[in-house]
Amino acid sequence: MKGITLLALSIFSTAFLSFTPLNKKYIVIDAGHGGNDNGSVYDHFTEKDITLSIAKQIQKLSGKQNQYEVILIRNEDTYPSLSERTTQINKLNPEMVISLHVNTSLQKETSMHGTEVYVQNSEDSKQLAGKIYKKFKVRKIEERNNLHMLRETKAPAVLVELGFINNSADRAYITSENGQKEIAQKFVDIINEN
Repeated sequence: MKGITLLALSIFSTAFLSFTPLNKKYIVIDAGHGGNDNGSVYDHFTEKDITLSIAKQIQKLSGKQNQYEVILIRNEDTYPSLSERTTQINKLNPEMVISLHVNTSLQKETSMHGTEVYVQNSEDSKQLAGKIYKKFKVRKIEERNNLHMLRETKAPAVLVELGFINNSADRAYITSENGQKEIAQKFVDIINEN
């Protein structure tokens, strides 16, 4: 009887494990700045709030996908240091990392607008940037080895400046509920392409 119970338990365990995603893939979204670090500011709009709101939308819209789980580096108004962020990322060993930021320029109002993407010196990072290029109005893609998030992250990573906070059209888009949902959906579509 004991042998039959062990055999049944063994069969159940094997069947259960075959339906459990043992190789869960992680996608990390890093909402730039946070806590005492506002990032770019224009009137009452702050980079830290914009990036966090969009990061949460990405996680919400991605839902409970079987093939991946979206992990947020911060999901509230805190400031993990850059080294804390990259340490957490490297422990997770994700498929990709998208670090969200908002640009600014020296002028109070600027005519500069659009998305900028900074990449690691890796093919996977450059391919991810190419997918972003197809979805967004990208001003430029540039390799940057001096940015901590790109230099210290072992997984394919991009740093995305979503628009200029001091450009009226960009600001209206990245701070609106519809704009943020649209941006988030574009990132979810990019993630789903993997």
